[in-house]
Amino acid sequence: MTTFEALVIGAAQGLTELAPVSSLGHGVILPALLGWQSIEKDPSFLPFMVALHLGTTLALLLYFHREWRDLLGALVSKGPNRIRTEAVGARHVFWLLVVGTVPAGLVGLGLEKKIRHLFSTPVLASIFLVLNGGVLILAEWLRRRSRDARTIEIANLGFKRGFLIGIFQAVALLPGISRSGITMVGGLVSGLSHEESAKFSFLLSTPIIGAAGVLEIPKLLKHGSPESLKHVFAGGAMAFAVAWLTTFLLMRYFRRFEANRALAPFGIYCLLVGGAALTFLR
Repeated sequence: MTTFEALVIGAAQGLTELAPVSSLGHGVILPALLGWQSIEKDPSFLPFMVALHLGTTLALLLYFHREWRDLLGALVSKGPNRIRTEAVGARHVFWLLVVGTVPAGLVGLGLEKKIRHLFSTPVLASIFLVLNGGVLILAEWLRRRSRDARTIEIANLGFKRGFLIGIFQAVALLPGISRSGITMVGGLVSGLSHEESAKFSFLLSTPIIGAAGVLEIPKLLKHGSPESLKHVFAGGAMAFAVAWLTTFLLMRYFRRFEANRALAPFGIYCLLVGGAALTFLR
């Protein structure tokens, strides 16, 4: 792996992990399109991927540091009545995130390797990317046809709906299905606005992405070498910077274009990229 390749893959990870276009799908398709399949056989690839996940997690924690401070602080809040009242809402959101993390956590621990082994081929990833695009567009179409346009805040979301969004997130273990995209669809179906769906999606994904990185640390210690450290640092730093910028821009985007089919452009992108990849990879 070269430094240039590390920077490109790091940037792609930081962008596609959070944008509703599937980082895993792009991770399978991009090396095939660029002729970089040998990268995955490089001993430095495993520690490199650890750095990318940890970089993305740090970016999410930095951007939502106030939210995480309030959520964790609410668990031990003993202040005045007003503060305790606010803490009740924050604790509810915290447990929503716990409930929403359960499905992906269980499926990931039990079936992730089998799922990736069965479906991590460029052609299948391209098909799932097309499917991801169709789901995003369909979700926007159904939302606009709904007579009840009222939305709720995350704090008013019930645990059943939180668990439902978690099930949506578990589907993202399929290469080509976007974690943020599919959980946003689950949020819209559950009555959240685009902005609240995006926020809940990013908060929900933080422990999953972070855990994926932490679980790979033994491989980082086993396969890391002095020669690969510069690639690890370069890719992780790039993923961190791009992930933070992507989060910032996406939150502004979903806040501004709330009622204008905000997911549709990403759906069209997935259809085009997935379709093009199928054409070139056959």
